[in-house]
Amino acid sequence: MDKKKSNNMESNDKKSPVYSRTDTSKLELKDEEWKKTLTPEQYYIARMKGTERPWTSKFEKFDEKGTYYCAACGNALFRSDTKFESGCGWPSFYDPVAPEAIGTQTDRKFFMTRTEVHCADCQAHLGHVFNDGPKPTGLRYCLNGVALQFVPEEEDDE
Repeated sequence: MDKKKSNNMESNDKKSPVYSRTDTSKLELKDEEWKKTLTPEQYYIARMKGTERPWTSKFEKFDEKGTYYCAACGNALFRSDTKFESGCGWPSFYDPVAPEAIGTQTDRKFFMTRTEVHCADCQAHLGHVFNDGPKPTGLRYCLNGVALQFVPEEEDDE
């Protein structure tokens, strides 16, 4: 998929240098550039490791067929056929499009230990992964919808 095409989200992405990329190398921008590229809410979630309020994401009860991409860089992350209703208040998936699409690290904020999930290409914070998901993986990737962009199946195939 052409990264320029993944722009179904309200953001400043049309002027963004990240959507003109055709390579798959890691994306590293200075903080000032991220602030120009992302909306304030996207910046807070993706770069400052924030969390959107539960049940506020437009993707939480969303069921269209397609692919979810990183809102910061356009990296393909999850397909709609791995999305499920977890009841946690955030969009949940049980398997990424490929293991190398995401990265994880230990998060010890708020006096608990969790596993943070981030985009492998740009390190944008996406959410957390838990071991209470459905088969076949048993994982629940609980993600911030603000950090995602959705491309419907028909556009994704072009």
